[in-house]
Amino acid sequence: CGKCHQVCPYHAIIYMPVPCEEACPVKAISKDEFGVEHIDPEKCIYCGKCLNACPFGAIFDKCEVFDVLKEIRNGKRVIAMVAPAVLAQLGKPLEQVYGALKSAGFDDVVEVAYGAEETIRREAEELQEKIEEGQPFMTTSCCPAYVNLAKKHIPEIVKYVSSTGSPMHYTAKYAKEKFGSECVAVFIAPCASKKAEGAADANVDYVWTFRELDAVFQGLGIDIDSTMPYVPAEYASREAYNFAKTTGVFNAVKKHIGNEELEGVVVADLNKKNIALLKGYAKTGKCPGKLVEVMSCPGGCITGPCACSTGGEAARRFETEVNKK
Repeated sequence: CGKCHQVCPYHAIIYMPVPCEEACPVKAISKDEFGVEHIDPEKCIYCGKCLNACPFGAIFDKCEVFDVLKEIRNGKRVIAMVAPAVLAQLGKPLEQVYGALKSAGFDDVVEVAYGAEETIRREAEELQEKIEEGQPFMTTSCCPAYVNLAKKHIPEIVKYVSSTGSPMHYTAKYAKEKFGSECVAVFIAPCASKKAEGAADANVDYVWTFRELDAVFQGLGIDIDSTMPYVPAEYASREAYNFAKTTGVFNAVKKHIGNEELEGVVVADLNKKNIALLKGYAKTGKCPGKLVEVMSCPGGCITGPCACSTGGEAARRFETEVNKK
């Protein structure tokens, strides 16, 4: 329990935590009989917290960079689907980043904020239906780490999770309809859990992180500043871009419904305390709000474990860029 460590006046008892074990909110990481750390896939929710906690770079996600580059080299029509959190990344004008993607060989770019519009509409309709049916609350479903948490660790809350697909899901479906089913759809985001979600979505062929994207630009010698700017054809509202930050989903659904009195709860960061809170909502069936927005990362997707910019820098950059929309 650690009480002896806390009270010993001589510091004779030393606690040496393992960073990845400490960071994991669901105890999916532990040592075997030989002292070797292992990740239990039955418990892991793919939140990515261990990735940044490990000081040795020993934990990393599956990389599909070369698979995509091979598709481009083979002449396939490869489409980049870029998450709204890109506004907080790379420190370059968005049109230049998209131009750099074209220079890297992507045939076209579709902003995932465009798919978020469909998520907003469907989730708003579903919430209204649930309220009319007498359901006490509904949680969002766009964060795959939370969805995995619900399925693996809080089965009682699954019935309260929205059945609406994520912005990635609707964007990929749109890309296949627009560019043809044979196109290669590549989702690009700051999130480790999206790789697991993408693997389960028939319309998503590959998933890159922003760190991988930055590495590709460097590896191919692409100077973002010198690329020809590119503006995607699709248009999305500011509310859709705000999906990338905490409160973004709740505020977008609230505005779509047109109910300023709608009460909500925002859970930003799937830590042990917040997981216990969600378990309490599931067990009692009681919640102080009708819509619970859940994000695995503090601050939302803009602080994802595979982002190039995080923390206050990412938040400031995101606000500056989203205000231009």
